[in-house]
Amino acid sequence: MSLTVCIVANSCIIRNVQINDRHAMSQPELTLVTRLQGNNAALLGGSVTPQGFTLQFEEVPVLVHAFRRMVRQLEFDICEMALTTYLCAREHGVKFTALPVFLVRAFHHGAIFYNADIPVLRPKDLEGCRVGVNRGYTVTTGVWARSILQEEHGVDLSKVTWVLSGDEHVEAYRPPPNVEAIAAGATIEEQLESGELAAAINIKTDNSNFQTLIKDPIAAGLAAYQSRGHYPINHLIAVRDDVLDEHPDLAVAIFNAFAESKNRYLKRLRDGTIEKPDATDKFYARILELGGDPLPYGIEPNRPVLENLIGHALTQKILTKPVEIESLFAPTTRTLTG
Repeated sequence: MSLTVCIVANSCIIRNVQINDRHAMSQPELTLVTRLQGNNAALLGGSVTPQGFTLQFEEVPVLVHAFRRMVRQLEFDICEMALTTYLCAREHGVKFTALPVFLVRAFHHGAIFYNADIPVLRPKDLEGCRVGVNRGYTVTTGVWARSILQEEHGVDLSKVTWVLSGDEHVEAYRPPPNVEAIAAGATIEEQLESGELAAAINIKTDNSNFQTLIKDPIAAGLAAYQSRGHYPINHLIAVRDDVLDEHPDLAVAIFNAFAESKNRYLKRLRDGTIEKPDATDKFYARILELGGDPLPYGIEPNRPVLENLIGHALTQKILTKPVEIESLFAPTTRTLTG
């Protein structure tokens, strides 16, 4: 069988990669959406395969569009998913379950911008102000950035008006009263420039007037990592419940395949054999230098950060009730690490 693979690579599409598998005809074929990155490159390239299954990689040039399609229509069998989108969707009854495969990690101290021409003296000064949030209130980067404002700078998040540029992936979700949509026709960047917004989270801009509110954000992130184990998770893998029910061995097979692909990537990272390391590669290499695992998979090595995020999701009113960590993940994967 010749399988055509279409994958997302930093918003660029790689087309018509052929993987030949003479055994594929006898294996269940499942759709998977994930973005090409170092830790899953071996899986997407075909040198690592999940035992007993064949994957058909779906083409979704903008990954967040796949999140929405998965949450609203359960369109794919397996899909990379933003962590807080997943938490919110599960609370609202979406029938999918995560695997503890945490594909994307990052610090978010550098995600909060202000206009240097209209300075904010310190994060605490955001209380009583309007702060833009790119896309929805439940976007994971926004949740982590607000957690930093609260934990490290004592900001009372309820005293800030959060102004959104888009809606939520989970249609049934209703944000708290201090969250509102931006005016029709306006943009966060324009309102940050004019001073209508005191700051903005998760924007992409080349405006030299927009600077990070937290100075030296990389150093601040590394300090938080070393002092309190702050190492945010952004994305995981989610699988439709009916697919898990139909294929009891699938969750372990997918976890193991992603773990093997990740371990091959980390070996290259340790050996220094990545020809043109990008910013993400360099970030993970820095965590390695500090003696940590830059991409731990499994519940147990990630329990503190998952507990931390769930706590902030409750505080920020993304969740209405506590959730047990184990309940979020496929039962057969709860004791796995990789």
